[in-house]
Amino acid sequence: MDLFLNNKTALITGASKGIGKAIAESLAQEGCNLALTARSGDMLEDVKATLQKKHNISVEIFPIDLSLKNSAEQISEFAGNVDILINNAGAIPPGELTAIDEETWREAWNLKVFGYINLCRLFYSKMKEAKSGVILNIIGAAAVKPMYAYIAGTTGNAGLTAFTKALSNGSTYNGVRVLGISPGLTASDRMVTMMRGQAKEKLGNEERWEELFKDLPFGRAAKAEEVADLATFLVSPRSDYTSGTVITLDAGASNH
Repeated sequence: MDLFLNNKTALITGASKGIGKAIAESLAQEGCNLALTARSGDMLEDVKATLQKKHNISVEIFPIDLSLKNSAEQISEFAGNVDILINNAGAIPPGELTAIDEETWREAWNLKVFGYINLCRLFYSKMKEAKSGVILNIIGAAAVKPMYAYIAGTTGNAGLTAFTKALSNGSTYNGVRVLGISPGLTASDRMVTMMRGQAKEKLGNEERWEELFKDLPFGRAAKAEEVADLATFLVSPRSDYTSGTVITLDAGASNH
């Protein structure tokens, strides 16, 4: 199926590894040009080299910490006008209320919550003027299944879900689609860190984190590629009537 993404341009944050990298690979296969940001310049260089070796596309990279003041403005200047914005950068740590101090809350939310909001504000303004564009926020299934031991992430994800839906309530009148994906546990370095924290809380030993998968649907976490392929379809013209929705991708685990 042709997704009609050839020669479109997508900006992806947190693109050096995990879900962000997988989305970059999936979009590249469809001929989409890419602007990639993440904290690690070396890892971005590796992603760029790999993608340009395999695909006839343009890949521009911009190493930056999105949690820092004015970083969104720098990214906006770097990327210019894009057809697609995919907010993915974020690493909210696990922990229950008394384990997460105010500084940790603010630092984590500066990256994921305010980082998303600031980039949406800047790129939505451009898309609104162009009467065209797609914004996809990668959020997290804790938004629909609140977790005691992931309280900062649960609260941030719930806020971003409401933000995504609220923005879409007006964006479609300006030709812009806004939507989200909330993955459940997804195979990545960040997931292992999170699961270690939960294993320490629940089992008393962080090394037993893989035992926490036994009750998941199909007995496993999602693959980053599964999230990426859904993202690629959603931002494509094949999904032009999809907006204002946040799809929970966890094989139904949040319903249990």
